Amino acid sequence: MSDRLTEQVRAVMEDASRRAIMPRYRSLSAGEIENKATDDVVTVADHESEAILTEGLAKILPEANVVGEEAAEDDPAIMDRLGLGLCWIVDPLDGTNNFAAGKPPFGVLVALADGGETIAGWIYDCQSDRFCHAGRGKGAFVDGDRVTARTSEQSPPVAAISTIFLDAAERKAVREHIAPHYRLVDIPRCAAEQYPRLALGENDVSLFNRTLPWDHAAGALWLEEAGGKVARLDGSEYRPDDWQRAGLIGAASHELWNELAERVAAMG
Repeated sequence: MSDRLTEQVRAVMEDASRRAIMPRYRSLSAGEIENKATDDVVTVADHESEAILTEGLAKILPEANVVGEEAAEDDPAIMDRLGLGLCWIVDPLDGTNNFAAGKPPFGVLVALADGGETIAGWIYDCQSDRFCHAGRGKGAFVDGDRVTARTSEQSPPVAAISTIFLDAAERKAVREHIAPHYRLVDIPRCAAEQYPRLALGENDVSLFNRTLPWDHAAGALWLEEAGGKVARLDGSEYRPDDWQRAGLIGAASHELWNELAERVAAMG
């Protein structure tokens, strides 16, 4: 992906943050927060940010489809666009639960896919202004500087694992087969924060259950381009058009990925 494209995408993401997100941080009224699903909310900022992003990205590449989280919530048929040529994948406000509670982290995620394969990704932290981006085969960058994934160098390794969407048996399996081998830490409930943590020495591995494209397309490519590994539990590549499959592992190194994958397989 060209530097020009990244500049254009960043400008649109910053515009959405400046106009729709940050003015409402810690100032949402009760009527501006809705329950979208169990343990999940959506706010007026999500909707307004998505409108700004959709309009701005469409101007950059008019030929590309757009799959936004909130639009897909209203019309699930939009998900069919993920495998059709060029497609923008948009999370207008990642970490909405945090945002609605008046706490960080939260951000904006944008990815560009072609035929169901992610070819570029951008991650913007609305509060710190941190900007991560990657192009397939072009490396991973933070604020313009190329980065290489590094581990926490802690023993045992640091694992951020969500059990929110696991049933009781799955939680028990995590406690028995995974927890004894890692130092478990809370997840940030924000992929725009979780993926950078996996490359910047804070977390070593993460195990995800849900693999919705707006949560993972940008971050998975970015971590892979940094030299980490993101793959399905069977080792196959993560593709945003294969979003209905559960299970995904992200790791700061291939070795750490392999170790966690073996332990997950032992869970049965």
